[in-house]
Amino acid sequence: MTTSPRWLNSEEQRAWLAYIDFSTLLADHLNRQLRRDAGVTHSDYSLLAHLSAAPDRTLTMSELAERLKITRSRLTHAVTRLQQAGYVGRRDDPGNRRIQLAVLTARGQTLLDRAAPGHVEAVRRAVFDALTPEQVRQFAEIGERINGALQRMDAGGDVQEALPWRRR
Repeated sequence: MTTSPRWLNSEEQRAWLAYIDFSTLLADHLNRQLRRDAGVTHSDYSLLAHLSAAPDRTLTMSELAERLKITRSRLTHAVTRLQQAGYVGRRDDPGNRRIQLAVLTARGQTLLDRAAPGHVEAVRRAVFDALTPEQVRQFAEIGERINGALQRMDAGGDVQEALPWRRR
């Protein structure tokens, strides 16, 4: 038995199209700002920021892929590129030689320290300055609810298909 699609009503469609537009525009805005001011992409900046926030500025490649929500293959390419630029190092885990660690270098931290003020200002101007404090609270709650729903759906499905950081 085939069920008919649950089409979006006009308000849901309005919200969905607004999300598509602002997410595309925001990603482009942040990429342009970081390329102009720091010479890196937003994806690279996020990778470096995750390492910066980790204990000893170090994460396993699997942990980093999960935090970034990307495939391990894509992460390997990004880390290799950032390693060649001197921003990231890679080494074997002394406790388990099969595990690779990504480490933020001093040069990578310097890049982050230089890029962060402009990036935070770009985020603030593009997102938070456009919202009231109540809307900021709602925005956080909405994001958390959607993230939770997606994680529950991923947990109940085919993990290899659903979770990009577990794919090769």
